[in-house]
Formats: sequence, C-alpha cells, structure tokens
Amino acid sequence: MTSGVPAVFLDRDGVLIEDAGYPHLEEHLRLLPGAPEAVRRLTGLGYLCVIVTNQPGVARGLFTEAQLTAFNALLVRRLAANGAVIGAVYACPFHPEAIDERYRHPDHPDRKPNPGMILRAIAEHSIDPARSFLISDQAAGIEAARRAGVPGFRFEGGNLDHFVKDLLGH
Repeated sequence: MTSGVPAVFLDRDGVLIEDAGYPHLEEHLRLLPGAPEAVRRLTGLGYLCVIVTNQPGVARGLFTEAQLTAFNALLVRRLAANGAVIGAVYACPFHPEAIDERYRHPDHPDRKPNPGMILRAIAEHSIDPARSFLISDQAAGIEAARRAGVPGFRFEGGNLDHFVKDLLGH
C-alpha cells in the first residue's frame, strides 16, 4: 500500500525555462525544448509536477516577491496552454547576503541545498517520497533531494522530454 501520490520536483530555471539570469518579466519567459511535453508525459504517468526554485533575485532587490509570484503564475499558465499541468510552485526568496533584511537568512530551510520546499510539498500534497524524484540542473537541487530522501537527477540541457523519456524508459 502506498502512502500518497508520486511527484516530480522540477527546478525552474535551467530545467523548465532558460536560465537568463534572474528572469522575472514576461519577455524573460522562454520554455526550454521539451518542457511542456515532459510535464505532459509525467502527469500522464500519474505524477504530480511541483516546481521548487531558489529565487535570490528578491533578496537582492532585483524584483519583488509579487513579481516573482506573477512570473511563476505566468509560467504555470504558459505550460497549461500547452497541456502541461503544474500542481504546485514553491519559491525561496531568501539569501544570506540579501539587501532587504526581510529576506536575509544565513541558511534558510527552504533554500536549496536544504530540503524545506520539498518537505513542505510532501506534507501539503500527500506525496509519497518513495515514488517521487527531482530533476535539477544544479548540484544544490540534487543535494536538496538527497536530504529530503528522494532521488535527484541532473539535467544538463537539451530536450527535457527526451531526458524524462530516457529516465523513465517510456
């Protein structure tokens, strides 16, 4: 008997969208090749797709938390327009060297490589970690997955759907 739904935790920048250096405006939103298809494939196989993303641009004063939320909502809508459903988005705006002290934290539990965002998603969405995994382009994401008790897989670019298909064998 399983204890919850399987999930795939997806890093945002460098996995779903181009990592254009603090993307936060509509013109910055460029889906990576295969991103909508990969999310469609994963949801079709019964996975809940959850974005987990460090966003230190807020802490550095480059954009507001409201702009971050709006940009993430735009990404979710853009993927949905391509038939790709994102079940939840977790974003960490904290950074140890934040300009805005509201976002300054020496080692915030949500900031990857810490597993806070993944653990909150597991608790809030009844996710079964034993049937879940993470895809990230960064070592910090892979470490966060390890600390949360889920496998992590490094995406080094290319077509995300091809990567997912090879990873899952279908």
